[in-house]
Amino acid sequence: MQQDYNNTINLPKTEFPMRAGLPKREPGFLENWEKNDLYHELMKKNEGKPLFVLHDGPPYANGNLHMGHALNKILKDFILRSRNMMGYQAPYIPGWDTHGLPIERQAIKAYGMDRSKVSTAEFRSKCEEFAHDHVNTQRTQFKRLGVIGDWDRPYLTLTHDYEAAQIEIFGEMAKKGYIYKGQKPVYWCPHDETALAEAEIEYKDVPCKSIFVKFAVTDDKGVITKLLGTKENVYFVIWTTTTWTIPGNLAISLNPNFEYDFVKVPNGEIYVLAKELVASVMKTAGIDSWEVLATVLGSDLELIKTKHPLFDRDSLVITGDHVTLDAGTGCVHTAPGFGADDFIVCQRYNIPIIVPVDGKGRHTAESGKYEGMFVDDSNEVILKDLDDCGALLATEDIVHSYPHCWRCKNPIIFRTTEQWFCSVDALKDDAVKACEDIKWIPGWGQERMTSMIRERSDWCISRQRVWGVPIPIFTCKKCGKPLVNEQTIKTVADLFREKGSNAWFDMTAAEILPAGTKCECGCSEFDKETDTMDVWFDSGSSWRAVIENREGQKTPVDVYLEGNDQYRGWFQSSMLTSIATQGKAPYKTVITHGMIVDEERQKMSKSLGNGIAPEDILKQYGADVMRLWVASSDYRQDMRISKDMLKHLSQNYLKIRNTARYILGNLFDFDPKTNAVAYADMPELDKWALMKLNDLAEKVREGYDSYEFHTVFHAIHNFCVVDMSNFYLDVIKDRLYCDETDGLSRRSAQTTIYRILSALVRMLSPILCFTADEIWQAMPHAAEDDARNVAYNEMPQADEALSFSDEDRAKWDKLTAFRDDVNKALEGARTAKTIGKPLEACVTVYADAEQAAFLNGCGQDLADLCIVSELDVVAGDGEGAASENLPGLKIAVARAAGEKCLRCWKQAKTVGSDAKHPGLCARCAKVVG
Repeated sequence: MQQDYNNTINLPKTEFPMRAGLPKREPGFLENWEKNDLYHELMKKNEGKPLFVLHDGPPYANGNLHMGHALNKILKDFILRSRNMMGYQAPYIPGWDTHGLPIERQAIKAYGMDRSKVSTAEFRSKCEEFAHDHVNTQRTQFKRLGVIGDWDRPYLTLTHDYEAAQIEIFGEMAKKGYIYKGQKPVYWCPHDETALAEAEIEYKDVPCKSIFVKFAVTDDKGVITKLLGTKENVYFVIWTTTTWTIPGNLAISLNPNFEYDFVKVPNGEIYVLAKELVASVMKTAGIDSWEVLATVLGSDLELIKTKHPLFDRDSLVITGDHVTLDAGTGCVHTAPGFGADDFIVCQRYNIPIIVPVDGKGRHTAESGKYEGMFVDDSNEVILKDLDDCGALLATEDIVHSYPHCWRCKNPIIFRTTEQWFCSVDALKDDAVKACEDIKWIPGWGQERMTSMIRERSDWCISRQRVWGVPIPIFTCKKCGKPLVNEQTIKTVADLFREKGSNAWFDMTAAEILPAGTKCECGCSEFDKETDTMDVWFDSGSSWRAVIENREGQKTPVDVYLEGNDQYRGWFQSSMLTSIATQGKAPYKTVITHGMIVDEERQKMSKSLGNGIAPEDILKQYGADVMRLWVASSDYRQDMRISKDMLKHLSQNYLKIRNTARYILGNLFDFDPKTNAVAYADMPELDKWALMKLNDLAEKVREGYDSYEFHTVFHAIHNFCVVDMSNFYLDVIKDRLYCDETDGLSRRSAQTTIYRILSALVRMLSPILCFTADEIWQAMPHAAEDDARNVAYNEMPQADEALSFSDEDRAKWDKLTAFRDDVNKALEGARTAKTIGKPLEACVTVYADAEQAAFLNGCGQDLADLCIVSELDVVAGDGEGAASENLPGLKIAVARAAGEKCLRCWKQAKTVGSDAKHPGLCARCAKVVG
């Protein structure tokens, strides 16, 4: 029987699995990490190293994870895992936002509560129960993604210590005069019956009917009569897209510096309109001809009185710089109860404020016949009344951008109410200046942040809810003056630290305040504030409640990383509370990621049916493929995801994984402690491979340093596919399988691939954390390795000893290009049926004297480099395929002489030269013999 030489080196069938087993195997690694306390052991191992702190922005504990959550937490895990392998101790305290409207709404739905029939104590208890349940759910889901951290000690905005720290921040801001109560127009959600901050608003394009309404002049102060000889039939024409606000109109605003025309139309009426907008208004009204009787500045018309078309009261003509020529008539409908600019300009004229809409979005008695109507339902009724009384000049159907509540998704209204505010104006300059010393990734973040701060109005921090941290202010029952000072703040903070904020609702003011507390007026009886704080104030206090009050942290922290919507949210609220209390920013670097979109770049949503749930990806592909998706994309932009993309990425994952798998299969008999070959003794090809690894280590380190994880992925993927699979591992296959088991050639190749795998698995560890751990457990280790887990080991760095000179790099660039040309010639020969496999080929290369001297003197076995049986270089001209990379070279391919060696599969004339092994070439016979 003929001997089977194909298994002379007994390669084992490795247990190392393929992608199909990943989703099932990953939970086993998680169990092992928890059993061995991976996170705390990592912190212990890195004790004494420089501290690197990434502060976790808290997600709401109100539902299962979506892809935005997964993206955010995986990016943070990349940073923390890599920093812990790069000379730092990088702790991670995950957190959750557990107060406010998002929790209330979901708790009501989950428990079927009727808020009007449930006591405050029971309602808060149910909200807390709901929050804790969803913290536990999300914690399990985050851990399944491979994210490591102090999961047993996260921070929650509802814990006693957190609430106490928040009260202390509030107190410090109040002491410095930044907190005040005032009547102002605020964003108001009638659905949820609460004020909202700018960070809780999103804009949607919606269709609406814009209206042009005539206000008849009643008292012209002699101005119009002097111009026209009469004030009869003269109307100021206003324009609005919110018909329901007409009952709140108290004035008409003009820009004092704009020119206004008195325009006479065919029916004899005279309209006052901004000169630049006359033509567009006439077109909308369907008026083909008109006459301009006079033109004056807006300032000339100040204090003229007009009659409200629906109510028996005046609308005063006033002036303000907020009036623009973007749309409308240049005569702005002014209802101070419904708009910030309207409120401010009316205050200047001492116009009394009316707010004829209540917290449910229904008209009050001040709206007359419209009392009880919901604002949207009143639009058609008001429109008809305007038409019936002859005040309606025109209507136009348009689409405009209108603010909506970002939680319930319903349209909001502007409503003037009494609220608690933080004076952003007092902080703006310092906050903007602080932005200059922060690193922003992407760089445009600085301009976005500073422009938002500059343009921001004062921060409305009060909410008409009960699930939250109460505003710690008492009000004197006699004089109504608020009581807030160092003593009251300390009292409330200490109370919350001991009993939590529930105590505010369970106890009376007298029970909370120290005995003998009195107002300046001498009264000792107080009411408690009923509003709670904006949840952005909650989360914006985390730098104090968590970073300053927990061990192993530092402020300012190194990194805040969240979605790009947080410039108006957590980034800004953290900045404002920090500037207000400690005069500096709470962070050194701010990183933002984009939103997640589908392949058509449409925002993902359940209603569109284009969403992908993290759990679905985990079931089909496992967490490492999801993590690879995060790493492969430039997170600074909106990130696309689809089933086809994931399928493609799973193939990229396999290419990386199979590179490691192949190397592992060839290290079965290699011990780096005893079998390693010194670098000086290695063949040049192996040194070339280590040079390429050295280049990769430098790129990867730079990528992790600069948070550019897509460059890390692409560099590693390119190395595995191009440098390893397509070249180096292909070339050394013969040495690994066929050279002497313990010979220098094979051991050098093994040493090289071991060093490559050891470095590669550490580079991959922050991204493919499960796969890297699996590889690490399966591979042999050097004495300096921490074999417990790859995460405990250092990230590779570039080693000058492995660098190539420019001449050597150029030489190997030329050799790899030469090999590419030979491969193309071999493909042509296979197509022509000259050969079957490349090892059946004899290649003759015709070159000029210089090229021939280079190839013959390069110190490499060119046949082995090109994986053919024979390769000769001839100085001179000949027939063959022209080289694409090396000018003047021609490559001829013929069938090699001799027979196929049963062991190495090369065609050789020496096959049969050893009588003991008639089927082997001389080289293989010697190894086997």
